[in-house]
Amino acid sequence: MPVRTVLQRGPKEKKAVAFALDWPGWSRGAKTPDLALGLLESYRARYRPIAHGAALTDELDAAGPLEVVEEAVGAGSTDFWGISFSPSGLETEPMDETELDRKIALLRSCWGHFDAVAARVSAQLRKGPRGGGRERDEIVAHTLRVESQDFAKRLGLRVPEDAAFTPKALRDYRDAYVDTMRAYNRGEGKRMRSWNLPFLIRHTAFHTMDHAWEMEDKDLTGSDR
Repeated sequence: MPVRTVLQRGPKEKKAVAFALDWPGWSRGAKTPDLALGLLESYRARYRPIAHGAALTDELDAAGPLEVVEEAVGAGSTDFWGISFSPSGLETEPMDETELDRKIALLRSCWGHFDAVAARVSAQLRKGPRGGGRERDEIVAHTLRVESQDFAKRLGLRVPEDAAFTPKALRDYRDAYVDTMRAYNRGEGKRMRSWNLPFLIRHTAFHTMDHAWEMEDKDLTGSDR
């Protein structure tokens, strides 16, 4: 089976983003749709550990080429950041339990990969335009804070600021986030206005992986600093 892929262009067509609809976290942006598709394909191998962590390696390895199943104009953030910031027309809710379980397994694998990367890369990172020159601990704090204070709050989950910054607290928060996702999928809680649950999971996974890959790319371990 091909990899179902969505292309979103910014309203001003300054940038575009391509993402794998069924593989949360596998998403890349570039200046043009063709470049975004090429970059997405080049990250297939980098995404493989995520599939492995979710026990889906065989499925990913058996997947065919990228196949664009939807092209649409995205939000203004697509022009600015080269990211998807709105649901695809193919992402609907509620999800059936099989799809929800699969996407949550991939999201948890993204979290695990992020934690492992943060544990092994250098505290100081190579400087460059991406990420505004943040060091490792700043990237980790940013990633956890945005997720717990913005993304989770959209489901009605209230987490005290910096409450996910110890190992146990982080595990408890992530469990609560997943439990709230499941409750939301059952119809509980106030509905999100412009987001939906498939997009929330995908965007959480994307944000996690984007910063995990940033840390890997800027790691100074073993180099002359």
